[in-house]
Amino acid sequence: MIVTFNPNTAIDYTLKVAKFELNTTIRADAYAWGMGGKASDAAWILGKLGEPVLALGFAAGDNGLRMQSMLRERGIKTDFVWVDGETRLNVVIVCTAEGQTTFTAPGLHVSPSHVTELISRYKKALAVASCVVIGGSLPLGITPDLYKKTISFARQRSIPVIFDSSGAMLAAGLKAKPSLIKPNLDEITSLLGYRPGSRDEIMQAVKDICKAYAVDMILTLGEEGAIASLSRRLYSIEPLFVPVESAAGAGDGVLAGMALAISRQEPLERGLTYGFALAGAIVQTLATADFRMEDYENLVQRISVVPLEQSG
Repeated sequence: MIVTFNPNTAIDYTLKVAKFELNTTIRADAYAWGMGGKASDAAWILGKLGEPVLALGFAAGDNGLRMQSMLRERGIKTDFVWVDGETRLNVVIVCTAEGQTTFTAPGLHVSPSHVTELISRYKKALAVASCVVIGGSLPLGITPDLYKKTISFARQRSIPVIFDSSGAMLAAGLKAKPSLIKPNLDEITSLLGYRPGSRDEIMQAVKDICKAYAVDMILTLGEEGAIASLSRRLYSIEPLFVPVESAAGAGDGVLAGMALAISRQEPLERGLTYGFALAGAIVQTLATADFRMEDYENLVQRISVVPLEQSG
C-alpha cells in the first residue's frame, strides 16, 4: 500500500475567467473542485488509478470533511488527525490569455499533541507501506524537522520515500536521505546558492545534488521537460505539447507515477513514463490534480525518456 503524508491539507477551487482585473465583478466561464497539497494530490491521483492508498495528515473543519470525502470517493483510506481551524481552501484563477495564479491562506491550528498523534499514526501505517509520498508545506508553528523525522522513520525500515517540498522544508528533509526528490529550478536554486542557466549547468547541478545527498532526483523544467537522475543514470524527459487548461497539480502527477512504479516493483524509468503521462493529462483539465483516464492512457504511449550519461 502507498502511504501519503501531507500535514498542510487543502482543497482547490478553480475559476476560469477571460481576464482578471480589480474593482469589478468577474463572471467565471467555468469552475472545478480539485485536491490541494502535494502528497494529498498524489493520493487522489493514485485513487483514480485504482491503487491502494492510505492518506495521512492534519485536517479541520468543513473543508477538511470535504477533502476527506473527495479522497474516500476514490477508494482511498484516510487517517487524519483532526485539529482546530480549517483545512485550506485555495482559489486558483485561470485567465484564458494571461496564465494563472493561486490565492492561499493559513488555516490549520496544530498543537504539539496533534503532532505527536500524527507521528504515532504514521509509524503504525509504515507497517503496511510499500512506498511513502511526503510533501507540501507545513502549518504555521510546525518546524521543518517534522519532515526529517518522518523520512527517517521510513528509511530506517528500508521503505522508499518520495519527498517534494521547498525552502527550509526541503533542506531539512534531505538530511534524512529520502529515496527521491522532485524539485523545480527555483527550489534547487535555494539549495545550490545559485541558479543554473544552460542545459549543461542544469545537468551538473542535478549530479551535484544527487551526490551530496545520496538521493535520486527529478528536476522539472516546465515547458522544457525534465532531467532525472535515477540510480546514478541521467535521463531527459522530452516536453509534451498538449492543450493546457490548468497547470495546478501537474507535478504531483509525477509523484504519483513514481510511487506507482516503486509500489509495483517496476523499473524507475517506468515511473517517469507514468508520471509525465499523468502530468500531461492533468494539465488538460481545469480541476487541480484531476485527469481523464483516456488522456493518460494515450499519453503513456507518447512519453519520451532518453537515457543520457552516468551521473557519477
